[in-house]
Amino acid sequence: MKTYEFAVLGPGAIGSIVGAHLARAGHSVVMLARARRAEQIRSEGLKITGLAQFATPVEVLSEPGQLGGARVLIVAMKTPGTADALAALRQASIDVALSIQNGPVKNELLSEAFGEQRVLGALADTSGELLPSGEVVFTRNVNLMLGELSGEMTERVRRIASEINASGVRATAVDRIRSLEWSKFTAWVGFMALSVTTRAVTWRYLTDPDSALVVARLTREMGQLASALKIDLTDESVLPVATICAGGEDDAVAAVMKVGREYEQRAPGHRMSSLQDLNAKRPLEVHETLGYAVRKAAQNRVPMPLVEAFYHVISAVDRQNLVRS
Repeated sequence: MKTYEFAVLGPGAIGSIVGAHLARAGHSVVMLARARRAEQIRSEGLKITGLAQFATPVEVLSEPGQLGGARVLIVAMKTPGTADALAALRQASIDVALSIQNGPVKNELLSEAFGEQRVLGALADTSGELLPSGEVVFTRNVNLMLGELSGEMTERVRRIASEINASGVRATAVDRIRSLEWSKFTAWVGFMALSVTTRAVTWRYLTDPDSALVVARLTREMGQLASALKIDLTDESVLPVATICAGGEDDAVAAVMKVGREYEQRAPGHRMSSLQDLNAKRPLEVHETLGYAVRKAAQNRVPMPLVEAFYHVISAVDRQNLVRS
């Protein structure tokens, strides 16, 4: 069985963007894909439009058990089914594994599969959309941050971040990845909840005063959970979550609406991946994200009534959406 520099589990928008750029830059890359997506990649390669315009051939494996090994495993699939997918890779020789999925549960799953010493934290302020044709529209290229879960700065982190950055996807090695991951997750909960319930492009619900209020309150509840877990939040996120959690509610709403106006100017067509999944009648990542937050809150006796309410509402939306598909 063959080994590669990079193996990408999950050939959706972000996985395809990263895999395509690394392959174009000359790295040996394999995409772990199945069914129609695997056939698209085999026949047409990875096709990127939007911020970059190119197509590149790349190897595909439809059975994870066929992977001999990889220097770096990048997990970019949707969170449902991740544990089973990783179990199929346990026989492969993986030097380093990282996930750009939503929510902190990803690091726990990777650590169970490969051991915590082989796991890097990661988060992506990077966006795209996989079209039915197989093309991926690259819409946002801000930063893909990588770091050791221990908080150390190591050579392996610097090297992987440098390789991804040099390929054309902006990436940075950081030394406080847990704080950054939780800051993104804290903001993401509000984004996800309002994208699914309003079905609007991102800037519209962020600039609406009522939905901005709900985003602010969801963010502040998540901040209480982070505090209970002794995780420091930062403003280095899609929302200035530390400021939103520390100040008054009116200021928090104003901060959300300011970010919304920035999205309107810079990315007016941006749609959350959760909304893309809803419209495509794919399962939502609700149990692994909002559900994870609710379970952590219960374990730590942190009241989060609004997050819990949205968890149940979106779970119902997800079930009804899949029944109609």
